[in-house]
Amino acid sequence: MLHTSYIELSKDALNSNINYIRKRIGKDVKYSMVVKANAYGHGIEELLPMIEECGVDHFSVFSVAEAMRAWEIKQEHCELMIMGFVDDDYLQWAIERDISFFVFTLHRLKKVIEVAKKMDQAARIHVELETGMHRTGFCEDEMEEVSRLLKKHSKHLEIEGICSHLAGAENIVNYRRITNQIERFKELCDWFGAEGFQPKYRHLACSAGVLNYPSSILDMVRVGISNYGFWPSDETKMMHMKEEGFEEDPLDRVLSWKTEIMSVNRVKEGNYVSYGKSYLTNRDSKIATAPVGYGYGFSRNLSNNGHILVKGKRVPVVGSVNMNMLVMDVTDVPDLKVGDEVVLIGKQGDAVISVGSFSDMNNSMNYELLTRLPNHIPRRIVP
Repeated sequence: MLHTSYIELSKDALNSNINYIRKRIGKDVKYSMVVKANAYGHGIEELLPMIEECGVDHFSVFSVAEAMRAWEIKQEHCELMIMGFVDDDYLQWAIERDISFFVFTLHRLKKVIEVAKKMDQAARIHVELETGMHRTGFCEDEMEEVSRLLKKHSKHLEIEGICSHLAGAENIVNYRRITNQIERFKELCDWFGAEGFQPKYRHLACSAGVLNYPSSILDMVRVGISNYGFWPSDETKMMHMKEEGFEEDPLDRVLSWKTEIMSVNRVKEGNYVSYGKSYLTNRDSKIATAPVGYGYGFSRNLSNNGHILVKGKRVPVVGSVNMNMLVMDVTDVPDLKVGDEVVLIGKQGDAVISVGSFSDMNNSMNYELLTRLPNHIPRRIVP
């Protein structure tokens, strides 16, 4: 290996996940795949062509920087939508390329009008509404002004969508809050309809919305974490496994993360391993290293806490995770040698280290751990 680890991306798993979600949303609903945060750590450049092969032709990103990366590799007919940060200096870039983007403040709306007028080209916008998340979106007292501006400058504004975002649809504790949001969003869509606006898309549902709140599925869905084989929460997974009678998880993990054994040493009982005195051998031990540490995405919080797979066995991470290396106790693994495969996330034989279990050990979320995987780790496409 040139690099110290690599990530494998399964084309079959991706296709299976997309098909599973498609069955839930129906054939008439636009499927937008969310590839923000480097495609949830999977790699925009590597994953986007795979997504296109699965028949998806609409991609959602958070920023112009992500849109630029996707623009360079996407097929010409595929569409991009920026859901978050667009600096004023890059509005022209997006408008020139017919990339749609969210508008959620009067400042942004007025700036878009100004730039579109100078270009004499219509900007494709999605009007984001505040429905109860209290993060971004036009509030009720701004609606009349928004409507006035949209009507006055209709030549330079193409209202492609009206949208909002659900505030925690993955957890049952938010049930009332989410159902209120869905109801409020539909009321506001009706209000905009009465004002004479008929956008192509009304969209509210994320992965958790699609799976937990079918009434949130409108003209478009913005699916993120489930595409990659992860449930928005354990609650959601448990509910679906029970209600639909699944014996096996219908979502397949797209990503595996692997490295190899760098060294194997014998350490006598009663010796400290790695930096400091956090791990003391309690038997004559066989200790191995792998060239991945916290500088490469393997959290220092996993010191004396994490597990990895070697020769189909789960082995403990011992001592402090270094910047460049981790150390493992492989005493119970026979015939281990330098160069043998190490699985940090994924399967090896019948054993599995899931991102979920990895995240639990690391006291973080699936989302957080995935998006922290460094860009420089090479991604490989596998069946």
